[in-house]
Amino acid sequence: MTHDLTSRAVTPAVTSDGASTPVDVDAPSLTIARLARMLESVTAAELTLAQYRVLGILSTNPHRATHLASRLTVSKPTLTALIDGLAERGFVEREGADGDRRVVRLCITAAGRHALASTAAHLRRQLDDVFGRCAEPALVLAALDDLRAALDARWVEKFTTRMDVER
Repeated sequence: MTHDLTSRAVTPAVTSDGASTPVDVDAPSLTIARLARMLESVTAAELTLAQYRVLGILSTNPHRATHLASRLTVSKPTLTALIDGLAERGFVEREGADGDRRVVRLCITAAGRHALASTAAHLRRQLDDVFGRCAEPALVLAALDDLRAALDARWVEKFTTRMDVER
């Protein structure tokens, strides 16, 4: 189901000759991009956003690398680099699966859970600062929860479709 949720903002853009011309920008996309950049710049956080996403997913269950790469929408080499860095810091372990030596599951460690919680606290303080400036902070949080559920549903749909194609 798709809805027309067009929300645009007119933003001035500066051309090469210094003139300012209006540019039609998708306001929700720009807002999400700005919010992501704000969170990326939290230097007190122990993890990058990419590492935070990896550990956040691993915090619920161990995953195979292929499944995790799909869930994060990153390539396998990108995921390998992320996992290598997290493993070097003691935040992730690679475990063999029972009965199949070819299968490796990625698991978060206690140190990884600590880093995840610490980073979550730093990121949340930044978000709370922004949300506190909104007219209805509780509505923003509710909308984000809806967005999380929609993203999860979209991933399940795409993953299921991909698995059906691969069979």
